[in-house]
Amino acid sequence: MITPRQKWTLNQEAFDKLLLALGGDRDSGSQKYLEIRTNLTRFFEWRGCSFPEDHADETINRMAKKVAEGEEILNHSGYAMGVARLLLLEIIKSRQREQSALNEMENRGEAYVDSDDGESRLTCLRNCLQSLSAENRDLILQYYQGEKSEKIRNRKKLMERLGIPVNTLRMRALRLRERLQGCVEECVGRA
Repeated sequence: MITPRQKWTLNQEAFDKLLLALGGDRDSGSQKYLEIRTNLTRFFEWRGCSFPEDHADETINRMAKKVAEGEEILNHSGYAMGVARLLLLEIIKSRQREQSALNEMENRGEAYVDSDDGESRLTCLRNCLQSLSAENRDLILQYYQGEKSEKIRNRKKLMERLGIPVNTLRMRALRLRERLQGCVEECVGRA
């Protein structure tokens, strides 16, 4: 039986190993940690990332995982920046997938507005939303609530409430949106 792969999470032991690897002792390691984290946050800010501090933390978590696994890192700052560049590529790909899905939905949305069955679509959407679990329904409704900066704040609150990183939230929303879209298509086809 295949079990799903669990995401590695930073624990106290791994963090202590990272601090020792960074500076030889906890105090100097802490100073080096803060320096690296500040540089990583700037790196993600300068590249227009929505949550630079979260991305800096994810970079450090990945670095800590390697240290905990016994990998010896000689140039900690350089290694961290290398990991940050790879994470940035992941973020960009995720944005592109999201944008592609949004563009597809907008294109389909225009076709919906032109059709006479707008009311039946709305009824189907309401029915499909009700078929979701309360948790998933709240997630998808809150994910798209608000405009611009308000939407960003809402999503950040949602991440904090659920205790998940931004990419996980995006993927959950994408899957729910696709499920709703399929449900609405099927419902309208039956009507």
